[in-house]
Amino acid sequence: MSIQHQNRINEVLFHIHRDISRPLSAKALADVAAYSEQHFHRLFKRVVGESIHQYIRRVRMEYAANQLMFDSHSSVLDIANRCGFSSASSFNKAFNSIFHCSPTTWRQQEQPSLEKNYLKDPDVALGFQSIAGQALPSPRIIETPTRFVAYKRHHGYNRSIQEAWMTLIAWAKAEQRDTNRQYGLHHSNPAWVELEQCHYVACLEIDTPVSRHSIISQLVIPEGLHAVFHLTGKYGELLPQISQVFKTWLPTSKFKLRSTPGYVRYHKNQFLSEDETFDLEFYLPISFF
Repeated sequence: MSIQHQNRINEVLFHIHRDISRPLSAKALADVAAYSEQHFHRLFKRVVGESIHQYIRRVRMEYAANQLMFDSHSSVLDIANRCGFSSASSFNKAFNSIFHCSPTTWRQQEQPSLEKNYLKDPDVALGFQSIAGQALPSPRIIETPTRFVAYKRHHGYNRSIQEAWMTLIAWAKAEQRDTNRQYGLHHSNPAWVELEQCHYVACLEIDTPVSRHSIISQLVIPEGLHAVFHLTGKYGELLPQISQVFKTWLPTSKFKLRSTPGYVRYHKNQFLSEDETFDLEFYLPISFF
């Protein structure tokens, strides 16, 4: 698979994740990639490992799972409509194909029963024990600007994320770019998405565009209203802290989740620090009810 093909599919993935509540037809996405629709279908499956329709359905259902769990003000039909479904029956069928239960049943479950994916990673399981009883810091509620970044996409939430960061830092040094403005995009909620299936994007903020196609591409982190939490700890403790933001802060706040991805801004990056500790800000995209 050529770098050019990978970059074009990366552009499509960025377009999908920037706002997965929008209409996302295969024809329009093929245009984003500058391929014929037939060729686009073949290449997308080769690069991503599933068809474009399967991928969009899965990502939308992951978004719906978050909305069902954390937005008690919206009906199932409201959430279905935000995910691009015009009827509750078609939404129920799609949701059940991913999570093996109806949206209503999902909403009625206690979240701790859904966190089995976290506990498959011993570091994350230990992280839950380490932060038990700790108070969640109060967030700042701010409007953030767009951020223009170079990035390397990674599949999986584990220590292998370091590979993406090492590649991105090596590229930046070769291009004489600043390596200090580091961000990580979190596309998936690993509480109910298998850790190895989660999508993470390592990002460096840049002032000028990427000049040539390589394994590094560029994207824009969307602007908007965010709740910003200052979090510190060691490897394994970040996902439990983010889980607390969703479980403890969000349901009692006056906000709901937007459909853009959450992200972190690193002051100290656990994937690049020898002691695997982090000091960062977690940006949760929100809007008023």
